[in-house]
Amino acid sequence: MENVVTKQSIPLLTPYKMGRFNLSHRVVLAPLTRQRSYGNVPQLHAVLYYAQRTTPGSLLITEATGVSDTAQGYQDTPGIWTKEHVEAWKPIVEAVHAKGGIIFCQIWHVGRVSNKSFQPNGQAPISCTDKPLMPQIRSNGIDEAMFTPPRRLSTEEIPTIVNHFRLAARNAMEAGFDGVEIHGANGYLIDQFMKDTVNDRTDEYGGSLQNRCKFALDIVEAVANEIGPDRVGIRLSPFADYMESGDTNPQALALHMAESLNKYGILYCHVVEARMKTMGEITECHPHTLTPMRKAFSGTFIAAGGFKREDGNEAVDKGRTDLVAYGRLFLANPDLPKRFEVDAELNKYDRSTFYTSDPVVGYTDYPFLDSTAS
Repeated sequence: MENVVTKQSIPLLTPYKMGRFNLSHRVVLAPLTRQRSYGNVPQLHAVLYYAQRTTPGSLLITEATGVSDTAQGYQDTPGIWTKEHVEAWKPIVEAVHAKGGIIFCQIWHVGRVSNKSFQPNGQAPISCTDKPLMPQIRSNGIDEAMFTPPRRLSTEEIPTIVNHFRLAARNAMEAGFDGVEIHGANGYLIDQFMKDTVNDRTDEYGGSLQNRCKFALDIVEAVANEIGPDRVGIRLSPFADYMESGDTNPQALALHMAESLNKYGILYCHVVEARMKTMGEITECHPHTLTPMRKAFSGTFIAAGGFKREDGNEAVDKGRTDLVAYGRLFLANPDLPKRFEVDAELNKYDRSTFYTSDPVVGYTDYPFLDSTAS
């Protein structure tokens, strides 16, 4: 039998100081939509789900959490815009803290990735544009509901949406979270504003690269002012084309955002690798890397996008990132850092249960290393 690998022997399991937070390793739980927050209210089964994936000194990022009643686009995704939401998150946060973990709430607005059935009074979803989104088929073969054509936000309405993010951040602090991650990736509202294949505005929020990024940076500024920049992260996917949100010059977008974020002194920038052009699909042949963006950003850098143990170790070892976020592997392996430590075989994830509403199956029933023999 092979010797057990010691914890300090692989780069992923070395300690890291992220601002005020002392991390014991670099394996981050990526934000993963789970659709088990019935009626947009976090449930008690999420206490076990997050606690299972917590180790002392670990960083967890929650599933995307809506900032307002217009932010929803999927069934049973959580919110943080009401008092009820705040109270429902508290036991989840407390369970993570009880095990010595650090947890950030990812706050989002889906923009045009929605249907009028998710919107208050059956109204049209909002976006930077009125261009509709084509119907999508999820990777598990389930047809998405037809997307309702969006309504273009007026210039005067935009500060209200920015304020929703600010209030959501304040609510996250009240719920006990250690910080928030602004979801500026994957074709949702902030990404829609940033990408030139979507944003067709002619006001101060459209046209030039600087103008297209203004909405994102307005939100960063508002959230940082509300809760402190040392508790704020942002997720970006400049090279991706999720939900028909691509950019014709992603490298320029990546660098502009990295350099602009430095002005606000936020804690971290969490970026999806260029190899992840679409959801769940890895293409190894791509012209871009995250290295220029990583060098330009002065805070902690988190990379995500189909990493395994080996390339995660290499990315940290070569200085291409500080931390690595794992999604599907962490979903299926609640003790992922331990498995990485001893180089154990990993559980296979079941894609068909990613988005079911069951409170156990595909959620908290993946076995731990020490229970696989039973």
